[in-house]
Amino acid sequence: MTNDTAVFLGQWMRAPGTTGAVAPSSRRLAAAVTAPVPHRGDPVIVELGPGTGAFTAEIQRRLGGRGHHLAVEINPKLADFLADRHPKVDVVVADAAGLPGLLEQRGLLHADAVVSGLPWAAFSEETQASLLNAVAAVMGPNTAFTTFAYSFAKHLPPARRFRRRLHDTFEEVVTGRTVWGNVPPAFVYHARRPRG
Repeated sequence: MTNDTAVFLGQWMRAPGTTGAVAPSSRRLAAAVTAPVPHRGDPVIVELGPGTGAFTAEIQRRLGGRGHHLAVEINPKLADFLADRHPKVDVVVADAAGLPGLLEQRGLLHADAVVSGLPWAAFSEETQASLLNAVAAVMGPNTAFTTFAYSFAKHLPPARRFRRRLHDTFEEVVTGRTVWGNVPPAFVYHARRPRG
């Protein structure tokens, strides 16, 4: 068991409703989720629920020292682990529902990409709505929002509810192909253009 997996599993055992997975995401899933990170300029990238940093590492690789990478993690132990591993990332212990205020505190107007590792299917309808409203509030006209879901849970009521909420929140929602190399297999949602 890798150190990442041990830390992740330990935090899942303490709080499965907020950690949401028993193991970190694979590199293949990380590549699919972080695809919208711009290759040029100094973009503002927001990462929600980074955990031990599977997506964080890929975002940092894509940025290559450019831009501002804000990682919002509600679990203090995971946040400390992440900050030690990725000192160039602006890691904050906070609820993602407060995202607009977190950007405002940093003098940032909007995000260029929002990448989420949050366990959406584990959240109540109210929490899903609150978090997606916060994401939509920090998106500009060209901002991309990406998140993932596990294939086995696709037809369960919480996952269906989240999919409906995505379509209610964004004008464009595209479902990616299944990433079989992840445990368990997962797929990515790509969303743009918040409604109203």
